[in-house]
Amino acid sequence: MADALGSPLLVLLAWAAAGLITMLGSLSNAEVASMFPEAGGQYVYFKKIYGKFFAYLYGWTTFSVVQSATIASVGYVFAESLNNFLHLPDISIYFPEALRSFTLYADIQPFSNFTIKLITVGMIWGLAVLNIRGIEMGKIISSVLATTIVICITVIVVACFGFSGGSLANLTHVPAGEAFYNLAGHGNDAAPMGFFGAFFGAMLAAFWAYEGWVTIGYIGGEVKNGERNLGRGIMFGTLAVTIIYLIVHTAYLYTMPIEGIAALSAKENSIAAVEILGYFLGNGGVMFLSLLILCSTFNATNTSVIAAPRVYYALAKDGLFFKSAADIHPKFKTPWKALLIQGGWASVLVFSGSFDLLTDMLIFAAFIFYGAGAWGVITLRKKLPLTKRPFKVPLYPVVPILFTLFSAVLVIRTIWDQPGMAAFGLLLILLGVPFYFFWRRQNGDPELVGPEDPKED
Repeated sequence: MADALGSPLLVLLAWAAAGLITMLGSLSNAEVASMFPEAGGQYVYFKKIYGKFFAYLYGWTTFSVVQSATIASVGYVFAESLNNFLHLPDISIYFPEALRSFTLYADIQPFSNFTIKLITVGMIWGLAVLNIRGIEMGKIISSVLATTIVICITVIVVACFGFSGGSLANLTHVPAGEAFYNLAGHGNDAAPMGFFGAFFGAMLAAFWAYEGWVTIGYIGGEVKNGERNLGRGIMFGTLAVTIIYLIVHTAYLYTMPIEGIAALSAKENSIAAVEILGYFLGNGGVMFLSLLILCSTFNATNTSVIAAPRVYYALAKDGLFFKSAADIHPKFKTPWKALLIQGGWASVLVFSGSFDLLTDMLIFAAFIFYGAGAWGVITLRKKLPLTKRPFKVPLYPVVPILFTLFSAVLVIRTIWDQPGMAAFGLLLILLGVPFYFFWRRQNGDPELVGPEDPKED
């Protein structure tokens, strides 16, 4: 983000803008979640709104791109952070040059950075096995780590503002000519179409950080008083995360000049937060923040591993996925085969490309359906006007319309800026179409019946 924008204030503005847009989406999602507090989240919502084919396509995309790539990309950061501790050699240096540089479509290099990818895959399978043995252990781990992360973030912010030797001037400092250079769009690879392209690209990075706001809907059937708590959880959770990111990144930009942060984008396996804390705390700071990121990414990956199989389970119960995904372990009472299927595909995505490819691809795919979900609020207001809505989106219909329009712009813009990545993501989505007709035929085309609107007395 620093490399693309060249201005600390613009970086913070990108975080704030992405957070505001995410809030518009989460508010829209919260209304529908409060109407249908059932396991499966948006898969269930889309079934009510658009019918079984679109719902299936969302479920397939969750499996093939969004959740699997989320697990792969967050696990990738875990592996990079672990490498800061262990300083493991990259196994790929022992590969023949032809194999090491072997490139598939859209800059996919499966054998590059091989050590990091092996660690990532090991983590994914370790969490799959952990959650097969029981969801309660996964919940306990998430609770403990979430508390630890909040405490550590507080320590980092205090350290940056109190002991880094940073300056408020860093927050307004722009290298000579940098802002005009990016605004004009002359020759900057990160901004092929000037300021708008640079700012949009920066927001994509922020959207990945905010990703996960729909996940609570996957476990809607397991949330106590779901009609009331789902909407509030989505809304206040998104707001809290946005505020935390803004505070933390203000601390980072206060500590290190923007050009120092931008230079890190060319350093392989570097993590900006780690480098910034090491800037004034040395190796001790690097170790501390690497440990925090280990906890954070382990927790985030674990949360994704726990939640997503509920979607695959719902698909399988409707006869629109691998039948085994609906199997419950006889001893541990968990969707163990769904966890294994998810782990296998997430591992394939780890080797399919780099961290940036994974995150951009999942955001592109996700916003196709996020926009459809926001428009679904308007559709349901007309289709089911009498259905109880414990949470109603404020400023209706402005909020869902704005988010739908932005989602459309993001999807079109990504196709324009990154056609190779977008085509790869669309290919993975469209691969689900023949599977849909195969599973329908195999299972006798099961009917998925939606709800009826309550009759007025």
